[in-house]
Amino acid sequence: MNVISSIIATLSPEEKRNFISHLKQKNKRNDTRNLALFKLLDTTERLKNPDIILYGKPAKGAYHALCKRLHDRLIDFIAAKSFDKESSEEMETLKLLLASRIFFEQKKYKTGLKTINKGLLKAQQHDQYSILNEMYYTLIQHAHHLPDVLLSDIINDYTKNQQLLQQEERLNIFYATVQNILQTREKDATQAIIDSLAQFGFSADTMSYRSLYKIMEISNIAANATMQHHVMLPFIEKVYQQISPQKETRLKHLFYHIQILYYVANSYFRNRNFTGSFTYLDSMHEKMLLQQKKFYKRFYPQYILLRGLTLNYTDKPLDAIQTLECIDERKYKDQLVYLLDIKLTLVVCYFQQYELKKALRIFQEFYHSDHWYIEKTGILWVLKKSLIEILLHIELANIELVSSRLTSFKKKYLPYLKKHQEHHILEFVKLITFIHMHPEKIPSEAFSTMVNASFSLEDTGQIDIFVMSFYAWLRSKIDHRSIYETTLQLIATRKNTI
Repeated sequence: MNVISSIIATLSPEEKRNFISHLKQKNKRNDTRNLALFKLLDTTERLKNPDIILYGKPAKGAYHALCKRLHDRLIDFIAAKSFDKESSEEMETLKLLLASRIFFEQKKYKTGLKTINKGLLKAQQHDQYSILNEMYYTLIQHAHHLPDVLLSDIINDYTKNQQLLQQEERLNIFYATVQNILQTREKDATQAIIDSLAQFGFSADTMSYRSLYKIMEISNIAANATMQHHVMLPFIEKVYQQISPQKETRLKHLFYHIQILYYVANSYFRNRNFTGSFTYLDSMHEKMLLQQKKFYKRFYPQYILLRGLTLNYTDKPLDAIQTLECIDERKYKDQLVYLLDIKLTLVVCYFQQYELKKALRIFQEFYHSDHWYIEKTGILWVLKKSLIEILLHIELANIELVSSRLTSFKKKYLPYLKKHQEHHILEFVKLITFIHMHPEKIPSEAFSTMVNASFSLEDTGQIDIFVMSFYAWLRSKIDHRSIYETTLQLIATRKNTI
């Protein structure tokens, strides 16, 4: 796929239609081939000799010139689109800053001061530190023309804002550092977060609400990636305790507050504190209803996902299924990752209830390639999907499919799993291979010993709830009990050790 095709792939169907209309309005001649080129490149197929397709003869020079013009049009269109979607508060503040500078240059100092003061209030309300920095700098420049302004006060405000701006910059570096560690898996990401917080001097009681949200976001990402939610929970609790009393700030940053409540609820869920998870989910839903449900649609899929999961692991499987099934995919198609999570969770719920045909029917909706899903959701999601598919075919006694899926899984992912030391997954693959090859040995003491040795971490009470769900499937084979019953028993037992 060339550069233009990759740009076109980022556009939604509606945006493509809008761009075509945009091109038609800009075209001054009827023989312009940019529309034909756009339609030609709006494909994932590799084209041979596209110049001949367009011109009916070899025309490399004309083709490359046409490509450059279409590329520039696409960039202009996407940039204009982003300006349309830009935060209205930030755009309004920038307009006030620019207008005040024009007034100052024209020596309209009273009008300039009135305009910039209005902008300062707006920027302070939304923690727009970079814009505030420019505003204070502008005031300092013109302070000698403003008798009602104390230069010392402006300099003091400018200095305080610079500290907040530097803190935001340090936070961005911290965020990028941890993301890089998560990608490369060079070290323990959870410990890296704790070390980096100390290194950058972050303290919950001195940070802005938005900064605390960013730290909680990366902590949640790291905990999901490393399955070490038990390590991050104390920190997440501490952060939320610092910010929860700030009622005025919560209303000002409602978006961040709702997302933070989700992170806390998710952390409690992954640590099997389901009462805590329900409490924060209820609070999250309450906040989603504020400001005329401004953020309701944005957060509804992730709220439904976590509520369905929590219901499923508190012995309410039918309620969980009903909750997860209620979402309208067409309405939330812009939140693909959560929709995919909901589908996969439904597969697991049906699987645990031995509704295997229903589980398979939903699973067959995953018709894209693994590479496509890795790009959209990450490799851990794809690993989980692949393992669930293998288990589903084992239960359905699709022997040949189990063999082919296991072979494919090992070929694709064993090098990755070994490189990143994903011991639990490696052990699980080894055990399901053993079950597939030697089903008659499942009742043996030797197999039971193998399973217990492979999942010895369950004795610490720190094993992740999703890892435990896979372990429960193995345990159910040994104990001749249902998967769901075994899962709930294991969770209840290990919950007491946390």
